[in-house]
Amino acid sequence: IQIDLYPDGSLADWLLEQQQERPKAELKTVLQTLYPKRLVQRLCDQVILTSNRAMQQYNADELTKIAEALQQWALTPAGTEGMRTAEVASGGVDTQELSSKTFEAHKVPSLYFIGETVDVTGWLGGYNFQWAWASAWCAGQYV
Repeated sequence: IQIDLYPDGSLADWLLEQQQERPKAELKTVLQTLYPKRLVQRLCDQVILTSNRAMQQYNADELTKIAEALQQWALTPAGTEGMRTAEVASGGVDTQELSSKTFEAHKVPSLYFIGETVDVTGWLGGYNFQWAWASAWCAGQYV
């Protein structure tokens, strides 16, 4: 799965702007204006693979490579436990982080979460299917 974490433009350009505006801010701090703190930590550890330095300590090529890694983030699912354990999941994206009308993430425009990826828990018996279909239909009106 390949994900563009900055789909509406050039993340490299944005990072270079941030470097000029906030030269003493650390990379993680700057990225946290776009993404949740835990995601930034994971991205820095596994995707960016660079030390966390002040923005002024990166050259343009380094920031471009970081941007490319985030705009072409590749994930490989590790697998599933199969239908043996498949049921309703709990946890997920906090509903406070989403538009209640469109299911779009407040912090990342054009990123939508529906169904069991959202932290909504219900009774067993088909309710999760109804929630998945209803939330998908709502989000689909705005995609």
